[in-house]
Parts: sequence; C-alpha cells; structure tokens
Amino acid sequence: MELEALLKERSAAAGEPGRVLGSWVRRGWTAAGPGAGAGEAEAGAGAVSSAVEAALRRPWAEEEEEETEYEALPEGATITTYMLAGAVAGIMEHCLMYPVDCVKTRMQSLQPDPAARYRNVMEALLKIIRTEGFWRPMRGLNVTATGAGPAHALYFACYEKLKKTLSDVIRPGGNSHIANGAAGCVATLLHDAAMNPAEVVKQRMQMYNSPFQRVTDCMRTVWRNEGAGAFYRSYTTQLTMNIPFQAIHFMTYEFLQENLNPHRQYNPASHMLSGACAGAVAAAATTPLDVCKTLLNTQESLALNSLNVSGHLSGMANAFRTVYQIGGVTAYFRGVQARVIYQMPSTAIAWSVYEFFKYIMTKRREERRAGH
Repeated sequence: MELEALLKERSAAAGEPGRVLGSWVRRGWTAAGPGAGAGEAEAGAGAVSSAVEAALRRPWAEEEEEETEYEALPEGATITTYMLAGAVAGIMEHCLMYPVDCVKTRMQSLQPDPAARYRNVMEALLKIIRTEGFWRPMRGLNVTATGAGPAHALYFACYEKLKKTLSDVIRPGGNSHIANGAAGCVATLLHDAAMNPAEVVKQRMQMYNSPFQRVTDCMRTVWRNEGAGAFYRSYTTQLTMNIPFQAIHFMTYEFLQENLNPHRQYNPASHMLSGACAGAVAAAATTPLDVCKTLLNTQESLALNSLNVSGHLSGMANAFRTVYQIGGVTAYFRGVQARVIYQMPSTAIAWSVYEFFKYIMTKRREERRAGH
C-alpha cells in the first residue's frame, strides 16, 4: 500500500520524482530501524534517499539536456548547412512528385487535344502511361533536378537568414509572421531566377505531342526560334504567382509550427503536416496565376490560333486576357485539383527533408566542435 501511495505521489509530482521517493525511504528507514540510534537511522535514510533521488533525476536531466541541445542547434547553423539541406530537399521534392507535375501541366491546357482530356489526376496518369509509354510522365525530369538543386539552396539559405534578421527588428526575441512572409518573398526572387529556364524546358517537354525527346533539343530549338528571352518570358508572371504563394506558404507553415511544435524541436510529423497544409492553402489560392504562367511557358498553339494571336504571347496582362477569352472565369482554375494534390506532398517532403538534413548536419558540426 505504501508503494502504491508512492506511485500516486510520483504521478502527481512528475517534476520531482527523486524527492518524493527519497522522503518515503526516509520515513520507512526511521520507522523500521529497531535498535539503531535515531541519528544513525536519520543519517542512513538521508544517504539512501539522496542516492535514489540522484538516480531517478538522471533520466529527466539527460532528456532536458538533449532537448536544450537540439533547441540550440539551429542557432549554430551556417549558410552552407542551409544551402545543402535546401538543395537535397528541393531535388527530392521535384523528383518524387514529377509525374503529378506532368499531369498538372496538361490539365492546365486551355484547348487540349481530344486525346489529352482528363477528368482527374489518376485517370490522366494511367492514360499517359498506357498510350504514351511508362516513362512518358518522367520526360524532362533531369532538367528539373538540375535547376531545383541551386534554386532551393538559394531559397532556403536566403529565407532562414532574412527571417532571423527581420524578426529581430520587428519582434526582438520572438517570431514575426510579417518577417516570415517578407523573407519568403525575397527568397522567391532568387529561387525563380535560377529555376525559370528549367521550368520553360520542362513544361514544353510535358505537353501532349511534344516534339522534344531530349532536353538539349528543346533548349536549342527555343534559343534558335525565340531567343534567350524566351527562357524568362514568364518570369514576371512566375514572380507574381510565387511571391503570394510563398508568403501564404511560409506564414501558414510558421503559424502551424507555433501551434503543433511550440518548442521548435525536431518533429518530423509536425514538419510534414504543417508543410502539407501550407502547400495546399497556397496552391489553391494562386492557381489562376499558375494557369497564366503555363500558357506563357508553353505558348499553346491551339489556344493562340483560336484567337488569331500571331507571334508569341508575352506579359501577365495578355496572359490573363487570353485565358478569360478562351474559357471564362472557370479557365483560371483549370488543374486546381492536380495542383493541390501536387503541392501537398511536395511541400511536406521539402520541409521534412530540409529539417532532417539541417538537424543532422548541424548536430555533426557541433559534435566535431565539442571533440576539439
């Protein structure tokens, strides 16, 4: 019964388990010490209780030390850590989700070929594999991976450093949603500058009946027929889409992290859930801009010929006007399902991989430093 009472006491006072058990041992020692002097009994009880208290405190102390160490890790992270973690995260995100990205590009087509009309993502993916070959949804993956590495390295490094700098100014010692959004917007400028040429080549290779089998053929043809500017024709539209996308994305992610992971420990489940939700919200809100970007990147001939547009379509305003003339308001949300399905796992993968590699690399650097 005494032991049962002790366990209850321990549950009630989880913060000081050793002291509770120590006092119980002291009471038991004093009560059960016939023939021993009061001073001896008390001294013995004190020694036992101290030993028990120290033993029981040790796991709690070690756990606290471990948590404190992880909390301190991001403070010691370098630009190189952020860039390497970001590059790995970006490459994995784009490679794993590339088939869905191919479907998204086709579903955003304003006037698709009758053989390339799809009701949903799964039907589209199965139809592409069945009619065009197993590897068709992966065409253009190599140029995407090549662009994603440096683009995401710049993206995460800029975001992390700028977020901390702005947060210290706006809300010293705390987390500022304004700083998160602003840092995401600036990081997008660097990301899109590195990624835009790869996006142009990738989307032209993803389209139905694309004449390009290899990346080099596509790049050479675009350069020869449309000039170097073609690789950045959609850059302003891309920024117009990605700046609000990333602002919504980062603010939502940081908000969810504050609620799901308030101590900011390494927690894969919270990183994945926060990333997926943030990606879904941002993707749905910016789909109209993504449709316009796809039109500028692909220069879809059927759609442009139906409006007797000669030459090449350029400019966000012209893209918005053309989309509306062809399909009305609903055309702005073509492929929204595919876009959300693509972005949810993409951002979940990106954040979980990024946080994992940032944690591993920073921890190893701290261990090497401690070894010296």
